[in-house]
Amino acid sequence: MSPTKTPISMASLLLFLFFPLLFFHQFTGAAAATSAESIVFTTLGRSRYSFDIFSLSTTSQFDSISLSQETQLTDGVSVNFNGFFPSSNTILYVSERNGSHHLLLDLLPSIEQVTLSPHSVFADSGKTRFDLTPHLSPVSMKDRPSLSGENLIYVSTHVPSSSPRKSWAAVYSTHISTLHTKRLTPDDVVDFSPAISPSGYWTAVASLSAWSREVEELNTDLYLFRTSDGSQRTFIEHHAGWPCWADDSTLYFHRRDESGWWGVYKAVLSVTGDLISLISIDRITPTGFHAFTPAASPGLPGVVAIATRRPDSKYRHIELVDLRNEGNYSYIEVTRTVKPFSHHYNPFISPDGSRIGYHRCRGGSNGNPPLLLENLKSIAPEEFSLFRFDGSFPSFSPDGKHIAFVNLPGVYVANTDGSRSVRQIFSGNAFPTAWDWKREGVIYTSYGPDFASESTKVDIISIHIGNNNTEQVIKKLTTGGDNNAFPSPSPDGKWIVFRSGRSGHKNLYIMDVLKGESAGLYRLTEGPWTDTMCNWSPDGEWIAFSSNRDNPGGDDFAIYMVHPNGTDLRRVVYTGEGGRANHPMFSPDSKKLVFTSDYAGVSAEPISNPHHYQPYGDIFTINIDGSRIRRLTHNSYEDGTPAWTKFFLEPKDVSESLKGSALCGFDDCHWLNVGARQNKIGDASC
Repeated sequence: MSPTKTPISMASLLLFLFFPLLFFHQFTGAAAATSAESIVFTTLGRSRYSFDIFSLSTTSQFDSISLSQETQLTDGVSVNFNGFFPSSNTILYVSERNGSHHLLLDLLPSIEQVTLSPHSVFADSGKTRFDLTPHLSPVSMKDRPSLSGENLIYVSTHVPSSSPRKSWAAVYSTHISTLHTKRLTPDDVVDFSPAISPSGYWTAVASLSAWSREVEELNTDLYLFRTSDGSQRTFIEHHAGWPCWADDSTLYFHRRDESGWWGVYKAVLSVTGDLISLISIDRITPTGFHAFTPAASPGLPGVVAIATRRPDSKYRHIELVDLRNEGNYSYIEVTRTVKPFSHHYNPFISPDGSRIGYHRCRGGSNGNPPLLLENLKSIAPEEFSLFRFDGSFPSFSPDGKHIAFVNLPGVYVANTDGSRSVRQIFSGNAFPTAWDWKREGVIYTSYGPDFASESTKVDIISIHIGNNNTEQVIKKLTTGGDNNAFPSPSPDGKWIVFRSGRSGHKNLYIMDVLKGESAGLYRLTEGPWTDTMCNWSPDGEWIAFSSNRDNPGGDDFAIYMVHPNGTDLRRVVYTGEGGRANHPMFSPDSKKLVFTSDYAGVSAEPISNPHHYQPYGDIFTINIDGSRIRRLTHNSYEDGTPAWTKFFLEPKDVSESLKGSALCGFDDCHWLNVGARQNKIGDASC
C-alpha cells in the first residue's frame, strides 16, 4: 500500500482558527471571581531558557552539503521549542506564552515567498500566526506537534492516568476543521515523541511500559500505528526512543548502549498493506561521543540530523550525518561554527530538505527581561493564581508584600510587585526560607551544605532585616550542627519545628523561637528513617512533613501530618513504592496542602530537555484528609518548593531586576558529560 499524504487545507485550518473563543469557553467558563490566594513554585533553570527556533538553509549537490546563515524563526516571546516544518515556509512549534502550552503555526514569508492556492483563505487572512489548540484545556502539556493532512498530531497530558506515578502523556489527533479529537494511544498506555511517516499513514512512538523513576533514559519501546485511528498498533523494537522517518520503510531512533554512549540507529521495515515487520537494525553513529534525537526527511535522502555531545565540547550541538557513501559516513557541523558556546536541541528537517531547524536560547533579553514571577493558567482561578518563581524555596512575608528565596548560595528578598530590585540579605549557602509570623522582618533558614549527610554541619539561623529590608542581624539558633534544617515557625510566634540528624537519623524537633536550642528541645518524631521538609499549619494544629518511614533508607517519600504534641500521626500522600511526595506547604485555611510529586510520572524523554535532577516533579494540591488530589502544573521540567499565601497576586508576569540574572544560565544534562556520568540525582530529603 502506498498511501498519499494529503496536503493541509488552509481553508479548514482558518475556519478553526478564526473562532477560538467559542471553543475555549467550555474549558474556562465564566470570568473568574477575584481570587483570595496565590501559589508560587520553582522550576529548575526554566526562567533562563529563553528558547527560540532557528534554522539554516541547506543545499545538497553531488556529494556535498552547504549551509547558509542562521535565521531566527520565532519571535522571542516566552519559550518556543520542538518545531516541525509542514512545508519549507511554515513552522509548527510549542510555545509556553501566556501561561500555558500552545501549538502555534507560523507563516515564514521572510524566508521565501509563501505560495498558496489562489482560493486559500489563509492567503487572504493577513495573519501570519495561528494557534491550533485554543479548544484544548489550557492547563495541560502539549508537545511534539506535527501535521498530517488536516490532522494535528501531538502529545497531551490533559487526561489523568489510572494510577499514581503513571504518566499522563498520550498521543492525540485533532481534525483542524471539525475539531474532532481522538486519542491514538490506547487507554492506560504511555506514548512519547510521535513521528508521522512521509505518507502520513503510519505514526511511530516511543512507548513506556513501566517507569521506576529513571531520569536519564526511559527504556521506551518503539511502536507503530495507523495515524488515522491508532489501529494496527505494532511493536517494532525494545529500547528505542525519539523515532523519525526517512521514508515509509526506514526509521531512525536513539538509545544508550551498555557502555553509556548514546547512539543513533537505523531500522529497515517490511511494509505490506497494514502488515509491518522489522528487517534489520544497524547503528549509524560510533561510540566515543553521544548522538541522539535524530531527524530525517525524504527531501534530504541519505542524511540524518542529530544532536551530539562530543568530548571536546561541553555544549550540545547539531550535526548532519551523510550516509550516502556506504562505510565512509561523514559528519557536517551545523551549529558549532555558528554558535559554539550554546546548547542546541532537537533538530528537524523540512519536507523538501531545504531547511534544518532546532531550538536554542536566543541570548540577550530581546526586549523580554527575565521574569521574577511568571503567571501560569490556574486550574481554579476562583481559588488561587499560580506563578513560576525565579528562585528556590520561596516564602511570603506575613503581609504578602515580600518573597524570600535562595539561590544556593545566597538568601534574597524581592517585592511581590517587582517595585524594587531584588536584594541579597545573606551570602552563605542556605535553604529554605520561612518568615516569622509575629516579628516583622525576621526570616529563618538553615546555613550549610544542601543534600548532605546526617552529621554534616548545618545550623538554623534567623536573619532580621529590619523595617527597611537592608540591615541584617543574624542569630544562630542551633548548636549541635548535625544537619539542622527546614525551620518552620509556629503561627503564635513561640516555636520552631525543624529537621535534625543529631540522633544519626533525620527526625523532627521543636525549639524556642527566640532562645533556640539553648532553651532545650522537644523531639517530635523518632525512628531510623528520614523525616524532613516540615511546615507548621497557619491554624497551629498540624505539622506536615515528608518522610521515607514506609521504606527507611530508601528513596520513597510520602507526606505525613502530626499534631505539635506528637499525636495523631497520619499519612496524607503516598504515590506508591519508589514514589516521591515532597515539600508540603499548608493552604492559608490549613485545610489543604500544596506539594511536589512524581504522582503524574514523567511527561517527555528527559534527554530532549536541559538538565533536571528530577524531571518528573509537578505541583499538586490535596485536602488534608487525603481526598481530592489536583494537578496544577503540566510540563517535562522539575517543579518544586511551592508556597501558598492568603494574598491574591494579580495573574500577570512580573519582571525581575536582579543584576547578573543572565539568560541562558542553565545546564545541559549532567549525565551527558563525557567520562563523568552522574547517576546520583540527589537525596530527596535535601
